[in-house]
Amino acid sequence: MKITDIELHAVGVPRHTGFVNKHVIVRIHSDEGTVGIGEMSDFSHLPRYSIDLNDLGKGLKSVLVGKDPFNLMKINQDLLDNFPEAMYYYEKGSFIRNGIDNALHDLCAKYLNVSVSDLLGGRVRDKLKVCYPIFRHRFMEEVEENMDVVRKRYEQGFDVFRLYAGKNLDADEAFLAKVKEEFGSRVKIKSYDFSHLLNWKDALRAVKRLSRYDLGLEMIESPAPRNDFEGLYQIRLKTDYPISEHVWSFKQQHEMIKKDAVDIFNISPIFIGGLTSAKKAAYAAEVVNKECVLGTTQELSIGTAAMAHLGCSLTNIHYTSDPTGPELYTGDVVKNKIIYKDGYLHAPDKSIKGLGVEIDDVLLEKYRVPDLSWGEVTVHQLQDRTSDSKE
Repeated sequence: MKITDIELHAVGVPRHTGFVNKHVIVRIHSDEGTVGIGEMSDFSHLPRYSIDLNDLGKGLKSVLVGKDPFNLMKINQDLLDNFPEAMYYYEKGSFIRNGIDNALHDLCAKYLNVSVSDLLGGRVRDKLKVCYPIFRHRFMEEVEENMDVVRKRYEQGFDVFRLYAGKNLDADEAFLAKVKEEFGSRVKIKSYDFSHLLNWKDALRAVKRLSRYDLGLEMIESPAPRNDFEGLYQIRLKTDYPISEHVWSFKQQHEMIKKDAVDIFNISPIFIGGLTSAKKAAYAAEVVNKECVLGTTQELSIGTAAMAHLGCSLTNIHYTSDPTGPELYTGDVVKNKIIYKDGYLHAPDKSIKGLGVEIDDVLLEKYRVPDLSWGEVTVHQLQDRTSDSKE
């Protein structure tokens, strides 16, 4: 089997907050007639530059057309040569590699008449416990807005939440107090995610302040600036909670291992460049006896399906994971949206081959956008995914 063509389709899908995220839907065609689909998720994030989709398509065709899609390792190396790691976890090159690698896995699995999880080594589970994100408080009036999110999502079956913290600690504290008063032990806050906004000393002070409202806290996420391995190590020594950090390059993961800087590696295909690389990162964590959590940039159903296959095939995930993207958007581009039930992400039925989701061309046209350009947005909007900066 040989790759014959690549299609890239830019879409803009609104979140419930009103913020429109742009993604690229990938189709890879083969001379056998089998087509693989993938997703380059969430180009609407920092760093603030966009990709020329026409130029990207031509470049990818020059790399991929004529290749055997089963040569996953060689193709991933070629992609890495063309779109290299940059030690930044929202690096656009990782998004590009991820979408292509997803589609290659879908293509190969469909050709073999198996699911992607079979291609990854088989499942050890069929569902993953996940949390719903509570986005960062910048103003006190957002506390009640986020309480409404908890109430609504709790009714839908989500009982674990992740708090993006550290921008307004008074509001964070008020929110946690209200959650504890209203829900008690029925709701769990699995992590405080500081998203590299604080240095480790400020993050430690924030943890001490917020931990009095401990609602089943599982971990502290990203409590130091990006690539501050010493800071991660210092805060890990000084708190009883496990420290988690995203993996966005193998060099960065190596430095975290060498420094013994984290307890839990946050692994997501979008940040490390695809299922092939994410599996390698998870295996590296297992070798050094570290746990993993499945992270997210909040993908649509295609990207989330790939993550579900990965997460259900890994043996070192024992914490609540993060992928709830399809629940954050008002729409999607597939016929069979990924399923959440009782706070779990369910992997697609193994009887549906490949990733287990199918593009709906009507929806693809509905959400199609001409390019990945930015428009007028602020840094706060890009960080917090709101339609209004309130400033």
